[in-house]
Amino acid sequence: MCTAVHFNKYFGRNLDLEITYGEKVLITPENFPLTFRQMPRLDTHQAIIGMGIVVDNYPLYFDGVNKAGLAMAGLNFPHNACYMPPCHGADNLAPFELIPYILGKCETVKEAKKLLTRINIIDTPFSKEFPNTPLHWMIADKESSIVVEPLRHDLKIYENPVGVLTNNPAFDYHLTNLSNYMNATSDEPENRFSDKINLAPYSRGMGGIGIPGDLSSASRFVRAAFTLLNSKEESLSQFFHILTSVEQQKGCVRVGDKYEYTLYSSCCDMEKGIYYYTTYENRRITAVNINKADLSSTKLTVFPLEESEDIFEQK
Repeated sequence: MCTAVHFNKYFGRNLDLEITYGEKVLITPENFPLTFRQMPRLDTHQAIIGMGIVVDNYPLYFDGVNKAGLAMAGLNFPHNACYMPPCHGADNLAPFELIPYILGKCETVKEAKKLLTRINIIDTPFSKEFPNTPLHWMIADKESSIVVEPLRHDLKIYENPVGVLTNNPAFDYHLTNLSNYMNATSDEPENRFSDKINLAPYSRGMGGIGIPGDLSSASRFVRAAFTLLNSKEESLSQFFHILTSVEQQKGCVRVGDKYEYTLYSSCCDMEKGIYYYTTYENRRITAVNINKADLSSTKLTVFPLEESEDIFEQK
């Protein structure tokens, strides 16, 4: 499972899985030809930086940001995502093509929304070895964010006033579910239990009692939203702290004979074009700057992750 967050100029996510795909930071330069199964090739497009894998010289992005500052992430959406057969007159795109297509062509959320009205997400896998994953997506620029969900009867596009996306159920449920936590506050709580008994807080932080602490997608949505919407500092460090509030540790979520955990956490600075990340083993932040790459190239640039534990020894 996963959690994505949009906080002003920052956008990123936790990728939570029980297996790794050998993900790396990828830069797709402006002149790398992006091919699509049923859409015309993009010979020139926005440069993209993000996390993913390269298969047969094709960038399969998990998340990323383009040179113009538009960011996007795909999150697991099992049992809900519904991909369609090709439709005449529509822009037919496979799920793995959606991130490079949107980030390749659009500069803003407004442009992405317009493009999405023509898109039909088709049930075409990348290959037998890489079948389709059920996904929904979060798209953001500095001003706003949206959620895109391919449901059975429609491709739903939601405005995202919270700046958070997790997994099941559908996004409208998560927004409604927040009403169950209206009494949560970062302030010291007031006694609403009864005016017939004198009750007072015995600890700091009691205003947040009721905020869920489990790792289900609904609970992570609430906790990430509470942390983000009460944040008083806009910084790279604060963004990673928001993601840390919903990260998964090995041993807490069993999947068969494995355990799901946060493989990496990412943060895109949409103004500067810098992709920051940490991994489960390496908590030190690593940065890759799209502006230092040759964006006129026709070849992908791949950065292996810095995954070994990296501790600064102060002397």
